[in-house]
Amino acid sequence: MNSICIYCGSAPGNDLAFLEEAVAAGTLIARQGLTLVYGGGKVGLMGAVADAALAAGGKVVGVMPADLVNQEIGHKGLTELKIVNSMHERKWAMAELADGFLCLPGGPGTFEEIFEQWTWALLGFHAKPCGFVNVSGYYEPMRATIQQMADKGFLAQQYVDMLVYADDTASALEAFRAYVPPPPKWGVAPVEQRY
Repeated sequence: MNSICIYCGSAPGNDLAFLEEAVAAGTLIARQGLTLVYGGGKVGLMGAVADAALAAGGKVVGVMPADLVNQEIGHKGLTELKIVNSMHERKWAMAELADGFLCLPGGPGTFEEIFEQWTWALLGFHAKPCGFVNVSGYYEPMRATIQQMADKGFLAQQYVDMLVYADDTASALEAFRAYVPPPPKWGVAPVEQRY
């Protein structure tokens, strides 16, 4: 594992623990010699995790659509800021750059991005871990909803269990290193769909 993609809010949230964990996450990723891949913003938890990684001497790669850069929310101090044409290109580029996908608290964009990676993982398009830093129980309602997907017959339990939940980033990264992916839902994905 050489790089971690962090999905998190473009706002700081209203619990100081969210910001504290973002700083801890960026610092830890840098100190472990991992590259931080994220959405490229300078605002909210996104900016905090990037600033912390940079302050700890880490490599930080942001990926952002040109429209958002033009709205001046792009971080100008990154190791590298990849500018793409669309949100779809952004997600694809981040997926290619990362060896695992980890969520800190965030809003709909955070959920949308991790759910796509989780879906690709259960389909076998990649074998990278997906997880959540469950700061102050933030992801408990979502965790219950995901379990209900299996309980109601829409998802095999192994695809619920493949998601990593941890109270802090250090524990999540440790679980990522031990991660073993389940077999793909429909067997082996076609080679041209993998990345």
